[in-house]
Amino acid sequence: MRKLILTLSIVFTMSNLFAQELIKLPQPQKTGGMPLMQALNERSSSRDFSEKDLTEQQLSNLLWATFGINREGNKKRTAPSSHNNQDIEIYLTIKSGVYLYQAEEHALLQISDKDMRNIAGNQDFVKDAAVNLIYVSDLNKLGNGSIESRKFTAATHCGFIGQNVYLYCASEGLISVFRAWINNKKIADALKLENGFEVIYSQSVGYNK
Repeated sequence: MRKLILTLSIVFTMSNLFAQELIKLPQPQKTGGMPLMQALNERSSSRDFSEKDLTEQQLSNLLWATFGINREGNKKRTAPSSHNNQDIEIYLTIKSGVYLYQAEEHALLQISDKDMRNIAGNQDFVKDAAVNLIYVSDLNKLGNGSIESRKFTAATHCGFIGQNVYLYCASEGLISVFRAWINNKKIADALKLENGFEVIYSQSVGYNK
């Protein structure tokens, strides 16, 4: 009887796993855009978000710029990471739900169909931003050092990634703000993160009012 219950439990878990929807994004546009020096000049933080959605193509471009694969042969990314550990996972909250960016497939894995933009930060504006990017580190990928040293490394990786977002937004005429004032546990609980995964920062993206 216990074997039967265990088997049914495994089948149920696997069926739930396969039920998650993988949504393929359009191919990112890797040419054009604002010249780098101009984008650096335009880069800024802003919190005055409208509720206007990004297009699918903008979302595709944003996620590729954020931490997409730019060297197919060895799966290296648009932002560096220590020893190429690639510990950062990108979750995003938009009106249609919560998703996990799958860089190798350049696709979104749907985690929830609920609008949970409000969980991504303590400021009122996060519920209005078209996209909230949530940066989660798999600390297990960062070796056996102290939790503090591994979180420091993860935070550095987020800094690289966050600047990619800022430059894309400057080029695209969008606004963004990188945020540390978040409820890490509330977000982790909502995302159902496993042990060893830590919410590090969040970043809002969208149109200016």
